[in-house]
Amino acid sequence: MIKYREILRLHSQDVSGRSIASSCQCSRNTVSKVLERAEGCGITWPFEKDMADADLQKLLFPEKSIKSSRKLPDCANIHKEMAKSGVTLSLLWHEYCETCRLSGEIPLMYSQFCRYYREYANKTKATMRIKRKPGEMMELDWAGKTAFLKDNITGEPIPAPIFVAVLSCSQYAYVEAFLNMNMESWINAHIHAFNYFGGVTRILVPDNLKTGVEQVSKPDPKINKTYHEMAEHYGTAVIPARVRHPKDKPHAEGTVGIISTWIIASLRHQQFFSLRELNGAIQEKLAEFNEKPFQKKPGSRKSAFLEEEKALLLPLPASPYELATWSKASVQYDYHIYVDKNQYSVPYEYIRHQVDVRLTSKIVEVFYHNHRIASHLRVLGKEGQVITVPEHMPEKHQKYLEINGDFFRKWAADVGANTVIVVNAILTRHKVEKQGYRACTSLMKLADTYSLSRLEEACHRALSYTPSPSFKTIQTILKTGQDKMSVKESRPVTRSNTETHGFVRGADYYGGKEHD
Repeated sequence: MIKYREILRLHSQDVSGRSIASSCQCSRNTVSKVLERAEGCGITWPFEKDMADADLQKLLFPEKSIKSSRKLPDCANIHKEMAKSGVTLSLLWHEYCETCRLSGEIPLMYSQFCRYYREYANKTKATMRIKRKPGEMMELDWAGKTAFLKDNITGEPIPAPIFVAVLSCSQYAYVEAFLNMNMESWINAHIHAFNYFGGVTRILVPDNLKTGVEQVSKPDPKINKTYHEMAEHYGTAVIPARVRHPKDKPHAEGTVGIISTWIIASLRHQQFFSLRELNGAIQEKLAEFNEKPFQKKPGSRKSAFLEEEKALLLPLPASPYELATWSKASVQYDYHIYVDKNQYSVPYEYIRHQVDVRLTSKIVEVFYHNHRIASHLRVLGKEGQVITVPEHMPEKHQKYLEINGDFFRKWAADVGANTVIVVNAILTRHKVEKQGYRACTSLMKLADTYSLSRLEEACHRALSYTPSPSFKTIQTILKTGQDKMSVKESRPVTRSNTETHGFVRGADYYGGKEHD
């Protein structure tokens, strides 16, 4: 409101209009108009009776005191509706405009509608209710104080951190003790809390702990992959509290302090030798805590939860989330990755690529750019195992796996009976059949070089020499062309025969003499 009293007081002291405008933080035109109206109404400083700025406004500018013909919003009803999930001021303004249209009244513009509600909210301190819609938010944290177990052998105390989850609307709480604050405990705590509440809120508000947030960032914090996967499974979203902003999760912070007194401190004289005993005592104290009446309003946390919030929670999925850990691995040249000292195959197209590995108690899953490319049953209790899926191998490698004794015998049967005998002889010559695979493979290459018919004939000729011919024998016969001669045409080796061959040296070469 304009400072009418101050303007008139300064003017009576012969202060310039520019100085008055600067002092009263208004324009010079406003100062001139106020002084003009005051002179016309015969109002001068000092006043005959004390008048406030509102009284002066009615005298100097009566047109401003005329009430607007527009319908004022019901701020109390707006405040009540804003506590419901999904309700916004924009929605309520549209409903308010529709009501005015039906009653023939003129509505306020959206900006004025919001201004009226903000003024009401500031007076009644109702702004926090916007953040406490039923079923919308659950705040989570580890308690600053820890409980203790007692080692039944040494008697030394074992710290047991306390997990606290609070529903923002009803302030209904869940508390559980764990042996550590690692990822497994963090995820299991959420699963147990969801089961305890019988549903899931739409938003989870944790602190910026490493098990929940990998990288803290104001615009876009990076959520831990396992934590994000768990949130997706339950259909909720993770919105971490800002760093050094405890008011982002005030109910968790407040409940942590109350829990420290109501539960942890009350159990200080008791001794617990197992986590099960400790959590049993905590559940008893937790039930008392949730059923404890509110101090300034009727009911308790449990009654508020049952009446206002439980029905608005998201339903639990058909099966609980199975804890999984994520890691990265590089695909080796043998198209395998190393997981827990065992090797698992992936498609050979991903050689030298980095992949994401999801590891559960039973399954090993491999992802590339969020696309699953391989899945294996996890091998437990053994090390150095190699698990290979044939479809992950190149085509040539798959064919190599199919090579065995039956493979060579089947091939030989298609060539001829003599080749079958030779292949069986090669395979049975060694103590281990696999030792003859190379010789059989080389025999197949000879068929590609010389033809199947010549190989069959070479095997026939080799069998005329020995019942167990070797690969070298077959190779020599094909190189020298002996397979083209029938067995009957072969002649015994004599002096006249050897002279026709250039590679046979006579006795003269060695300095000897021939005898008749």
